[in-house]
Amino acid sequence: MIRRSEYLSCRRRKGRHLIAALLGMALIFTACGSDGETDGDSASTNADTPSSADTDTADIDTDTDAVEEAVGDEADDATSTSLDDFDPDDPVALEATELVRLITHDSFTVPDNMFDRFTIDTGVDVQVIKAGDAGELVARSILTAGQPEADVLFGVDNTFLQRALDNDLFLAYESPMLASVADELELDPEHRVTPIDFGDVCVNYWTDALDGDVPTSIAQLVDPSYAASFVTEDPEASSPGFAFLLATIGLFGEDGWEDYWTQLADGGVAVTSGWSDAYYGEFVSGGGPRALVTSYAASPVAEYIFATEDIDAPPTGVITDGCFRQIEFAGILNGTDHPEAAAKLVDFLLSAEFQAEIPLNMFVNPANGEVELPATYRQWAAEVTEPITMDPASIEANRNRWTERWAEIVLR
Repeated sequence: MIRRSEYLSCRRRKGRHLIAALLGMALIFTACGSDGETDGDSASTNADTPSSADTDTADIDTDTDAVEEAVGDEADDATSTSLDDFDPDDPVALEATELVRLITHDSFTVPDNMFDRFTIDTGVDVQVIKAGDAGELVARSILTAGQPEADVLFGVDNTFLQRALDNDLFLAYESPMLASVADELELDPEHRVTPIDFGDVCVNYWTDALDGDVPTSIAQLVDPSYAASFVTEDPEASSPGFAFLLATIGLFGEDGWEDYWTQLADGGVAVTSGWSDAYYGEFVSGGGPRALVTSYAASPVAEYIFATEDIDAPPTGVITDGCFRQIEFAGILNGTDHPEAAAKLVDFLLSAEFQAEIPLNMFVNPANGEVELPATYRQWAAEVTEPITMDPASIEANRNRWTERWAEIVLR
């Protein structure tokens, strides 16, 4: 999920970015934004004209066929024309008759005109509301359950999915665009959420800073020579930190993960409160002494794009054995007054037009399998063929026990 706009702000603070190359890009799935920085009142909108509130309030949860019929044609034609075909400054071209609000995490990053085509095709304007990291996004939506402040939520991942489902946040809606999505990304058989993107939390290494061979598995990190050069994030405060804890539990099981962390702690592993402190504090990328860090499979892409000088390859690599897969979902919020327009927006989030912007704006993989990845992303993002996954219900049932036990072992 990596994650992204906070990556850009980190780059600015470190003075390591190229102004001309940024274009609003940022690193993946929750990165620095997952470390607790929130902007709950911030919002941006694609048009200044408010829409009418008089809309059909049909219950999608019990009549999904009607909604699918209403939006199916638009889904099929979502990418039939180009943004080059209209003048975005023309008030007639962007005239909207309805408004839907999209609530998402702070790391949501897309081009400024991303929803213009959607507005032209559907007459629906989109207002974006940012609400902190994934955990804060879900918590905020739970507090307003049944009377949501938005119509669609994007950014709940599989580590918080069960909490959202248990609190009945979403209406059921089976998008016709799911035909292009791999079955393994669809974690809710009732289609209350729709997968939009996925990425992998992996240990990264600085190629020229390791003493000895590059580890091929996270299992090797307990060797003191690696442990003393490894920094990770606190799973109680950080999304990638929690994902790495889940990776160790998935890899070593309930009988082995505690011993693994005991060996890491004894070997000198460093722990930071969040991704930015790890990546740009302790890790070599920020001038720190440590050559191993918990980050993302697509981090080398960002290192390559944001390099301050011409390079032939990223300075970092990825250990692909022991990565945890994060999947981000969108869902229509229960209680929306605009169910049909919200369903159209969910379809658009899976359209080729939107999905093509995901890799180099949010540094994760599009869920739509028919979308071709950009060459730079395809070349430098690590391919994780056997990611670690876990049932969202198991994650929710054990989260507190696992993180509390981790703290007893590592922070003793």
